[in-house]
Amino acid sequence: SSIIVQKIFWLCYYFTMRQIKQKNTAKSFQMDMTDGPILKQMLSFALPLMCSGILQILFNAADVVVVGKFAGDSSLAAVGSNSALINLITNLFIGLSVGANVVVAQYYGAKQTEDVVKSVHTSICLGLISGVFLTVIGVIGAPFFLALMQTPPEVIEKASLYLRIFFLGMTATMVYNFGSAVLRAVGDTKRPLYFLLGSGLLNVILNLIFVIPLKMDVVGVALATIISQMLSAFLVLRCLAKEDSIIRLDIKKLKVDSQKMRQIIRVGLPAGGQGVVFALSNTVIQSSVNGFGAIVMAGNAAAQTVEGIVYFAMNAFYQSAISFVSQNYGAKRFDRIKRIIFCGQFCVIFAGAFCGMLLLAFGAQVLGIYSDSAEVIAAGMVRLKVILSTYYLCGMMDVMVGILRGLGFSVMPMVTSLIGACGLRLVWLATVFQLPQFHTQKVIYLSYPVSWLITFGAHIVCYFIKARPKMRAEEKLAETNPQ
Repeated sequence: SSIIVQKIFWLCYYFTMRQIKQKNTAKSFQMDMTDGPILKQMLSFALPLMCSGILQILFNAADVVVVGKFAGDSSLAAVGSNSALINLITNLFIGLSVGANVVVAQYYGAKQTEDVVKSVHTSICLGLISGVFLTVIGVIGAPFFLALMQTPPEVIEKASLYLRIFFLGMTATMVYNFGSAVLRAVGDTKRPLYFLLGSGLLNVILNLIFVIPLKMDVVGVALATIISQMLSAFLVLRCLAKEDSIIRLDIKKLKVDSQKMRQIIRVGLPAGGQGVVFALSNTVIQSSVNGFGAIVMAGNAAAQTVEGIVYFAMNAFYQSAISFVSQNYGAKRFDRIKRIIFCGQFCVIFAGAFCGMLLLAFGAQVLGIYSDSAEVIAAGMVRLKVILSTYYLCGMMDVMVGILRGLGFSVMPMVTSLIGACGLRLVWLATVFQLPQFHTQKVIYLSYPVSWLITFGAHIVCYFIKARPKMRAEEKLAETNPQ
């Protein structure tokens, strides 16, 4: 079986590299975001990201579908209930990759070659360090974390096993995230899409092999995931090593530059902290959902996978906002930043509303892919009706966060989200949800749109009070001192 896995791994690798070589002969993957029509460029940048995100959620759905169809609802609940916890533990370090994106993009826009080189190598080093640290934390702390989330006894053994194996592949995951952040910083969103396509196909194939004929249950799902993550990390490292531009990765230069590390951490740590804040509130919500039993947990897990398609469609414009604003801020193109805000909001509202209502219309049929149980489907529909009809609010909130981070603000969005998202949801669960007449699934899920709307409004206020005056001051300074 190990020989079969190796052959499949290399087959997916060669398939991916062939696609890249075919595209690479036609045009460069990089993009100068400081000149040209913004809407056209943003769509060109965002569409591969959108496809990447949707492909990622579909490939991840393979875990849920295979385990739900061929291993049972308890295994489905064990895999699905881990998503909030995994996000909670990893988001802090994934946030650092956002810092890498911002720092590399600003230097790239300012055309400061040496600073770009140092930032790229520091970013990859931070990815390696983060991955090793997360592996240790995840493997050792899995049972403790699951117990804190009130995971039901009939699920906790499988959930713990899945979580430990999953975290063994965390170094590969972090390297891929930091490498992709570097590529996005220079406008390259196409090659990460090809990498994801190759690793995702590998994940699906291995899921089918490990779970159906080999009967490996959640162990097979976890192993398929980490093997596919290893492929994606290998592809992104090879891409950077073969690059013929200033973002080329040279093993001899692979070290942490203290100044660049501080810059990345200054932007990325608060960004990661904000991710942890959202994941923390989602973990608390997951704990509340767990109290309704395995059926509701399974329906909730399936619904989260479905709505993830909409999230990644919107998240593409959040990533676009970060990279576009960062490059233009580095190039002192403040006039373009104002137009980027309007383009980003228009695109994310359309993507969120269109995709959300489309999936909601076929919600029951889509949930039926994950489970044959009518009760599980009904439980999933309760979540979908609340989330998908209001998901565009989340996109609007995220784009404003991307704008602020691209301008170098990171603590402010974190604090705002801490109060508006995490704080409000915790208060909601501690007050409204505790009332007997409101102690239902629907009331749990209503905490999401309420917090999105309030937090979006708070970010708008932050932009007008802090960000816009900063841009005006630097714009006047640039006019006075053009050099």
